[in-house]
Amino acid sequence: YARVYEAERPEIFFKANPHRIVGHNDKIRIRKDSTWDVPEPELTLVVSSSGKIIGYTIGNDMSSRSIEGENPLYLPQAKTYDACAALGPCIYVAEEPLDRNTMIRLEINRQGKTVFVGSVAISQIKRSFEELVSFVYRECSFPHGCLIMTGTGIVPEHDFTLKHGDEIKISIDGIGTLVNQVG
Repeated sequence: YARVYEAERPEIFFKANPHRIVGHNDKIRIRKDSTWDVPEPELTLVVSSSGKIIGYTIGNDMSSRSIEGENPLYLPQAKTYDACAALGPCIYVAEEPLDRNTMIRLEINRQGKTVFVGSVAISQIKRSFEELVSFVYRECSFPHGCLIMTGTGIVPEHDFTLKHGDEIKISIDGIGTLVNQVG
């Protein structure tokens, strides 16, 4: 994994079909065969069929880190399953790109108590949004456009794992807050 951060080609993978994605206030899942599960809060690009960024939303790229950690080839199993991602609460259509100081915030609540808080500015995203779009669209067409999650800069420590009933709140300045509960 360390090599991907220095490579010309970014890490890009298929996350989910539409029927595996949930919306704002819907229940998100963790895998029963995983022991370490975390949300990954991500700015999500809304991209037209021609490859133009036309808006932004919030994404929760759920990750089964215990499965992914066994072998990088298990990434599809760790990332793609029913209710493995959430999007929302809206699509923010902006005339200008988001300010690089825009903040992403993650809050996880368990039984009414906050158990994790973190934040990061989108300026920490290594690759430009246009570069990510260009790699996704290189040899793939998207007749209806696509959504591209831009990666995470906030992950709870190794000793933290999500539990059923946890509430996940992901906020991005100017867009809003995506709320999901682990079901």
